[in-house]
Amino acid sequence: MIPVIFGILAGASNALASVLQRRAAKTAPESDAFKPALILDMLRNRMWLGGIGALIAAFLFQAVALSTGGMSLVQPLLAVELPFTMVLIGLLPPRGLKQVPWTAVALLTVGLAALLFALAPDESYHVPHAVAWIIATAASVGCVAGLVALAWVIRGPVRAVLLGVGTSVSFALTAAFMNEATHDFERGVEAVLTSWQLYAMAVAGLASVYLLQNALHSGTLVAVQPALTVSDPVASIILGVGLFGENVRDGPWTIVQVGGMALILLGSVGIARSPLLHEEHGVTPARTG
Repeated sequence: MIPVIFGILAGASNALASVLQRRAAKTAPESDAFKPALILDMLRNRMWLGGIGALIAAFLFQAVALSTGGMSLVQPLLAVELPFTMVLIGLLPPRGLKQVPWTAVALLTVGLAALLFALAPDESYHVPHAVAWIIATAASVGCVAGLVALAWVIRGPVRAVLLGVGTSVSFALTAAFMNEATHDFERGVEAVLTSWQLYAMAVAGLASVYLLQNALHSGTLVAVQPALTVSDPVASIILGVGLFGENVRDGPWTIVQVGGMALILLGSVGIARSPLLHEEHGVTPARTG
């Protein structure tokens, strides 16, 4: 229960960070995109600093969760960030909770429960070999670099989605480094301070925050949040199984896992189309039919 509780707390803190940071980031000029000036502008914004505080809290909650549970369990739980985001926006006046798209929230929640039930991740932990770290890091960095390169030449919602997915992969790699660093505590503080994963986690974490700021600055939460919500669990499960030897169910259970991810996607899309989000970010909803 400990990894579940702290995983949910991490998701809630991430939601608060996303709402606060988006409200701050949309005040920055578009010319600041991909420039250090974006961060310098944000450092003078109290709301953005509050979002950073919530993000730090999320990192701490996530570290506690990972120290007692595997990535395949903890990281998918962070998908609760999106329902929490909707509730937080709904609580902001003059809106109300009645405007929250509860059907979409329910779809995402049921999908997450189905995914975790089908995965049935255990708490096994295997120390990765150096070669495994090299492969996982190179693949993750290469994936992020490719997505950023595409986002560099594309504007509009597609850029936000690309950066959102890249941010998810970067956060998943950060979680992998964090997972190793937290387990080093079993050997004492000195083992943690001399572990290269601790410093790799810091670098990857800062890179993830930078990517997140650009994703939020490039498009609305409508585009960014679903990309973050759907791609993070996939990247994290791959790293958890490939790096740490976590055991998840396969065979016929794969069908249930895919179904769970489909419900998460449907819930994410439903939330993204919510008038509540469009009102929050001043976006005109796309026409249907």
